[in-house]
Amino acid sequence: MCDCPDYFSCFNERKPRRKPVIVVSFIALCILLLAMRLVNDATFPLLLNCFGQPKTKWIPLPYTFRQPLRTHYGYINVRTQEPLQLNCNHCAIVSNSGQMVGQKVGEEIDHASCIWRMNNAPTKGFEEDVGYMTMVRVVSHTSVPLLLKNPDYFFKEASRTIYVIWGPFRNMRKDGNGIVYNMLKKTVDAYPDAQIYVTTEQQMTHCDRVFKDETGKDRVQSGSYLSTGWFTFILAMDACYSIHVYGMINETYCKTEGYRKVPYHYYEQGKDECNEYLLHEHAPYGGHRFITEKKVFAKWAKKHRIVFTHPNWTLS
Repeated sequence: MCDCPDYFSCFNERKPRRKPVIVVSFIALCILLLAMRLVNDATFPLLLNCFGQPKTKWIPLPYTFRQPLRTHYGYINVRTQEPLQLNCNHCAIVSNSGQMVGQKVGEEIDHASCIWRMNNAPTKGFEEDVGYMTMVRVVSHTSVPLLLKNPDYFFKEASRTIYVIWGPFRNMRKDGNGIVYNMLKKTVDAYPDAQIYVTTEQQMTHCDRVFKDETGKDRVQSGSYLSTGWFTFILAMDACYSIHVYGMINETYCKTEGYRKVPYHYYEQGKDECNEYLLHEHAPYGGHRFITEKKVFAKWAKKHRIVFTHPNWTLS
């Protein structure tokens, strides 16, 4: 028997309360969508590229806690002599190319889990295009003196940056005769917080071997030098779950009609990028094989989670 004062009041009292159920369902759906986003965030740029939306801004979530730090034994800390420990979720590799000028992707880049830069490429004054954060900087032995021209900027203001210096044994030897290694020893003495690592001789040999395996050419016999980009890719593919490369042209770009002419570096005027690439590619001795390396990078992108934008690469 209903104790309500009238029939309608009794009916309303017995009617199930659906509002809390709807709220709980909505919250559960949000949690599910967030979980799916976290699990698949590294594949988002790949999907966008497949659906022909390269201009869509994709800002990854900066989660770096998924996996424990990985140990990279080919890179040794100058101060502690311990191997590099690094593990990143989504990495942004920023090219030094003039292609970065006017792209205005700085904010997007800074949302990556790890931001990688090369040699002495600055961020100050170029933040809108290239971002301002740097977590890993891969540097050629020939560029170390350029860093030391402004040591406070590179090793004091950017004390949280990991520096990975590559170079031949003659410059990196630790017996007192390694010119570049001696510079780095003095640097860590002056800047105790600086995180500076050098490639081991074994790692340098490994990088040469990879070049020969991928191209069929012996680097030494062909009279060429590997680029900083090559060493960056070797480490990044081992340390990153996914990679987004900004501002790097592919091997056919300079042959494309109406291609965008830009300076070799975004931070200095002078050399034309394509002219410099072609000059190095065909140099009989002492040049970088930039174009050959780009062919290899395209090959690696098919096996790893790598996308290229600004300009976009079409991987066949």
